Amino acid sequence: MLSESTVSKILDHGRQQGADFTEVFVEDSVSSNLTLLDRKIDEINSSNSFGVGVRLLCGDDVYYGYSSDPDEANLLRLTANLGQSQREGQPGALLPLQQQAVEDIHHIAINPETISKSERVELLRQLDELTRKHGEAILQVSAGMVEKHRVVLIANSEGLWVEDGRSYSRMRLSAVAEKGDGPQTGMESPGMLGGYEFFQNLDLEEMAESAATSALKMADAGYIDGGTMPVVLGNGFGGVIFHEACGHPLETEAIRKNASPFCNKVGEAVGQSILTAIDDGTIANKWGSCNVDDEGQPTQRTVLIENGILKNYLSDRIGARQVGVAQSGSARRESYKFSPVSRMRNTFIAPGPNSMDEMIGSIEFGLYAKKMGGGSVNPGTGEFNFAVQEGYAIRNGKLAEPVRGATLIGKGHEVLPKISMIADDLELAAGMCGAASGWVPTTVGQPTLKIDSILVGGR
Repeated sequence: MLSESTVSKILDHGRQQGADFTEVFVEDSVSSNLTLLDRKIDEINSSNSFGVGVRLLCGDDVYYGYSSDPDEANLLRLTANLGQSQREGQPGALLPLQQQAVEDIHHIAINPETISKSERVELLRQLDELTRKHGEAILQVSAGMVEKHRVVLIANSEGLWVEDGRSYSRMRLSAVAEKGDGPQTGMESPGMLGGYEFFQNLDLEEMAESAATSALKMADAGYIDGGTMPVVLGNGFGGVIFHEACGHPLETEAIRKNASPFCNKVGEAVGQSILTAIDDGTIANKWGSCNVDDEGQPTQRTVLIENGILKNYLSDRIGARQVGVAQSGSARRESYKFSPVSRMRNTFIAPGPNSMDEMIGSIEFGLYAKKMGGGSVNPGTGEFNFAVQEGYAIRNGKLAEPVRGATLIGKGHEVLPKISMIADDLELAAGMCGAASGWVPTTVGQPTLKIDSILVGGR
């Protein structure tokens, strides 16, 4: 990391350039990736990354630069170059640095550095075999482990000095099955903010069964006929639709640019009273959690929608000031190469009073989207298009045959009022979210829920 003396000189140099706020972000990270493909090691690598980002704010203007060279003279030149880009401003005050205590709620039980590569490979081989035992139609299995440890230092001209460590562990499994009409893939990819204990505590049999069964059932499935219909959306990764189509438009990065259908809607009804949605960065050891955000602010629990009423936005320093809301500890960035912006952490729809049986029983014909796949969204309009990875027809109030080729199409703010039933089976799922500040670990989630009417694309 950098010495306090060097950091202080950079902050003072930013003040001398006319910035009203200067920030230094230092990152030292180590990451590794191990993949087993068809019983053979396909990829094994590790990497180190170190760098320093400097941000100058002058009014609403942002000037950001970074370097992997920690030399003090180099970093002062970088700061001076940023200062030359900005308009003239009134220099902000420079307060003495004061180290902030960080409460680490994300306990690491087993240091990954104490575990050999051979033990990791053996774990992946076991997962491979457990997946293959579900049938000869499983043609290919890929199992992988991703680990990353980040240490960050954040200091600014308001006297903040905070350090934090973050360890991420994630397992990925894909199973490919084929029964005559093209290959179908089942996937599982749980993750945790924690150490190697995550891998040791995984239920490998359950994970293998879930991926293999999904692939096999979809390999047997016919194609769905599209149209507008009710949909029961499965728990866990089904929350990706809310994340993409509603979560991003609730970030001040979109609100401050007037690029969201939720602009100026705080206090208004955006859904039925059954709907409550939360973004919570404080859940211990969850994939999207953190002790402090990438501006050094303590993370927190933010209720976005409560009983159908829009309550809050997710904000960073700039967004909070421009939109006129409090900072929510939501500023995040992929690495020192990015300036932070407001981003989601663990975002989910809260449990409700209904059951899945009630939902299925209320539908004459519709779709049960048990697992969601990838898709696309326009945050400015909320328009989305997401593939259903595993789906089933609903006929006369009962689950019927598996179907494939389904996509869910709509606009987030238009779908929210159509959520009429929510179950009590909340699950969270790990993912990676890409936006203006790069790719960051986020968690999506929801209980099983019913959307009364949505366009389903088919074939």
